[in-house]
Amino acid sequence: MVKRVSLWDAGCPVARALDVIGDWWSLLIIRDAFDGVRRFSEFQTGLGIAKGMLATRLRDLTERGILETAPASDGSAYREYVLTEKGRGLFLVIVALRQWSEDHLYSADEPRSALVERGSGAPVARLELIAEDGRSLGWNDTEVKKT
Repeated sequence: MVKRVSLWDAGCPVARALDVIGDWWSLLIIRDAFDGVRRFSEFQTGLGIAKGMLATRLRDLTERGILETAPASDGSAYREYVLTEKGRGLFLVIVALRQWSEDHLYSADEPRSALVERGSGAPVARLELIAEDGRSLGWNDTEVKKT
């Protein structure tokens, strides 16, 4: 098995982010946390992930400040996992992945879940990169300036 190489010291923000959340189990755990999953057993059942693997991913996400543990909301002795402010900042990443998948990985008539506004049930608008002056930007309208 190949040993994982850390990208934490990379000069690229994408590489550094992937060092924290690049594992697909981690992204699915974060997705489920946005959907209200809070307990170890709920994550394990919903994802079908091995308990040891889940424990490792939850520990890593907690150590990196994406999740934190809190007393169970039902007053039991259990602990629950909740997204931190840093973790909640990943919402747009999850939405961007969802929208990319909808655009490229589903046929038009294929059933799938939908992201809607909680109050109205209306579909959420497509994410868009906007210039400071309000113009839409595509990939070819931007560049990375390395320092």
